[in-house]
Amino acid sequence: MKVIVDLCVVPLGVGVSVSRYVAACERILAEAGLKIKMHSYGTNIEGEWDEVFLAVKQCHETLHQMGAPRISTNLRLGTRTDRNQTMEDKINSVEKILGKTEGEEPES
Repeated sequence: MKVIVDLCVVPLGVGVSVSRYVAACERILAEAGLKIKMHSYGTNIEGEWDEVFLAVKQCHETLHQMGAPRISTNLRLGTRTDRNQTMEDKINSVEKILGKTEGEEPES
C-alpha cells in the first residue's frame, strides 16, 4: 500500500542543535530509495508502507546509536485506495484553488 507521511523526529537529551541527527535520518530515507522532501519542521515521505516504516525504525535505531537517549516522533500519514496520489498532486490541488479563476472547480 502506498503512503504519504509527514515525519518529525526529535532526539532528546542531545543539546539544542539537532541538525546532525536530522541529517542522519535524511540519509537513511534517501538510501531507502524513498521520495522525500525535507521542510523546516520535518520531512514528507512517499513510498510503500513497509519500506517507509522500516526506514523510520532505522532512523530511531541510528539516532539511539548516535547517543540520543530518548526520541520523540510525530507522524502524520495518509493512504488512498481510490487513486494513486503523489505529494505533488496534493500541493498542485491546493495551488490550483489559490490561482483558480471565478467559476472554475478544481479536481480533488
